[in-house]
Amino acid sequence: MCFIVFEWQPEERRLTLASNRDEFYARPTSPAHFWADRDHPDLLAGRDERGGGTWMGVTRDGRWAALTNVREPDRHTSDAPSRGDLVADFLQGDALPEAYARAVAERGARYNGFNLLLGYLDEAAPSLWYVSNCVAEPRRLRAGRYGLSNAALDTPWPKVVRGKAYLARAVDTQTGPIAEALLAALADDTQAPDDALPDTGVGLDWERRLSPIHIASEAYGTRAATVLHVSSGQVAFTEQTYAATGPVGAPRHFGFALRANGRTTPTE
Repeated sequence: MCFIVFEWQPEERRLTLASNRDEFYARPTSPAHFWADRDHPDLLAGRDERGGGTWMGVTRDGRWAALTNVREPDRHTSDAPSRGDLVADFLQGDALPEAYARAVAERGARYNGFNLLLGYLDEAAPSLWYVSNCVAEPRRLRAGRYGLSNAALDTPWPKVVRGKAYLARAVDTQTGPIAEALLAALADDTQAPDDALPDTGVGLDWERRLSPIHIASEAYGTRAATVLHVSSGQVAFTEQTYAATGPVGAPRHFGFALRANGRTTPTE
């Protein structure tokens, strides 16, 4: 996943997140589903069928996680472990976000560059942590709006600035379904001007191609757009998948109600 904007309000257990996963079209991927086939029927996520992990997911007991890669072509190694396992292992386990973040920080050098968000919507003590192998220490995130692309948290790349503005408008003024507004924002293919582009070592042509929120090129682009909204104990998860030719079908919607004791009542 290469783009995330989100608002976190722990006092209300409220989360609104919009994200795009960018990947090669040829990489085998399953759309969002509950992982009953892996003995985790309470875990909702897409799946990277090559690496076995995922880029984003949420569980019925309120655990959620999301990942972006850090663009460092000079430091990339082909034999590093899959970064998608960092998300999947948290969602399938029982470690709290802080403990998991600190454990990941200790072994983070084994992986290619990553940013990892780890959240728990527990009624008594909701929490959200950010950990990256490109920053010094894991960080607990307070209430606020944040953005991630392929650099550290809140690095003001043009797509992050645009995305946070879209998120603010959707949260503050949207009167209709928030998923519809945020999916439209995630489809924004506006290319940033050259003087605003970062220099990450991939060359000007690729910096241009990778600068929109929604990426589309011959072999690589946005594969899934996801909106996760949690409010008043209700979880709403919406995903639109893409192929090289454009959207694949209509958006898919999932929903369930969190319970204080960790169990949930489905509403899908």
